[in-house]
Amino acid sequence: MRTDSAEERIGVFLDYENLAIGARESLGLKRFDFGPIARAMAERGRVVYRRAYADWSGFDEDRRHLARHQVELIEIPQRMGTSRKNAADIKMVVDALELAFERAFVTTIVICTGDSDFTPLVQKLRELDRRVIGIGVRDSTSKLLPPACDEFLFYDSLEGVDAVREAPERKGDDGGDYAGAGPAASLDELVISTLAGMQGSAVDVRASTLKRAIQRIDPTFSEADHGFRGFTELLRHLAERQVVELSGTKRDPDVDLVTGGGPSKAAFDLLVAVVGDAGKKGAAMSGLKTELRRRNPDFSERAIGYGGFLQFCKAAATKDLVTMAWDDKRGDYLLTPAD
Repeated sequence: MRTDSAEERIGVFLDYENLAIGARESLGLKRFDFGPIARAMAERGRVVYRRAYADWSGFDEDRRHLARHQVELIEIPQRMGTSRKNAADIKMVVDALELAFERAFVTTIVICTGDSDFTPLVQKLRELDRRVIGIGVRDSTSKLLPPACDEFLFYDSLEGVDAVREAPERKGDDGGDYAGAGPAASLDELVISTLAGMQGSAVDVRASTLKRAIQRIDPTFSEADHGFRGFTELLRHLAERQVVELSGTKRDPDVDLVTGGGPSKAAFDLLVAVVGDAGKKGAAMSGLKTELRRRNPDFSERAIGYGGFLQFCKAAATKDLVTMAWDDKRGDYLLTPAD
């Protein structure tokens, strides 16, 4: 039975070996990063339960990473063949059903796997009036699993996955792998990326719910650290700069992404200029972001609400600002000036 609370309470279950192998083989990641999942779930509600299932003897570094995200590790002893995998699957199914039966306040259950064997579990959880979100690596996810879920997210498309793939792993103390926005993230980027993620699962976003989501992503966040007396004052400052749009009541206004000018228009104008300079031969997407940042070091597609550079370029093509097509010879997207 669902609670009457407007805030979703989420339980997360990870079929870790399925995700880790998929990320390594399909995405070229040396280590599966839980951070993008943690952020995506923080945008949707309050995560109250996190468990990952694997034979952890082969994932020493991963164990430390997950511990920093407060994920409980469930050890599945090493056995031969499929029996070990079956043991992990069975344990995960039993725990998910137990959570659904015994924790009525948990409204959403997240099943992180691409394995179609979990489809009956998803169907049963939905019968028990739980919203089910699936998360899997695109190339290793069965076609049977996504249609069974209320929502399915491909790990490849989550915000932060491209950064994990491109950036070298940072060395440092245990706090260096934090799931929050990180010190390099600007205030604009933090607000806009969180707002964009929330709008993917909610129609209207109020200032109060946006702030709660930001604090789930970065519990240290405080508008006072940026010189504002309240969060609404911060949003009004961003609205004056055309970073966001506000409407409704003064105390708790609705917050929306800017659809017209402001930083978004400036970013698209920069892309059009760079692609235009390339002429008819076009500009390969792989080197395009570097050129944009060379011309404007402050450029960031995430600061205007896009989860990655590919999404930003596709948006430009949809707006008929550029033409975008796959080039088999280059193995990359090619952007050319719009006709």
